[in-house]
Amino acid sequence: QVQLVESGGGLVQAGGSLTLSCRASGLTFGDFAMAWFRQAPGKEREFVASIIWGGNNEYYDDSAKGRFAISRDNAKNMMWMRMDRLKPEDTGVYYCAAAPPGSRWWVGTTYDIWGRGTQVTVSS
Repeated sequence: QVQLVESGGGLVQAGGSLTLSCRASGLTFGDFAMAWFRQAPGKEREFVASIIWGGNNEYYDDSAKGRFAISRDNAKNMMWMRMDRLKPEDTGVYYCAAAPPGSRWWVGTTYDIWGRGTQVTVSS
């Protein structure tokens, strides 16, 4: 059974930092591209960042460029996202997602395996 479990969310003041974690099981982790998405209250889920299966290439939404950093360790079946200089508009539920091997990993609609999310709240 494939499972993605997020952790690391919380309440932080604007300008602060958080690191989200995603633990994967039930899949050959190193074969899958991974990504982070978020969903703000009353809005649709949106793509934030992705990382290719080997970890040597990354892609970011403009809102995340220069502030967020995605990484992975295939030996540990883990992915992270370091978020710096957080803003109130970064508030939302953050989801870990996986895309099949060989997929268009930089395209948000590619992702079809999802975790349950972790809440991030940035206060002003």
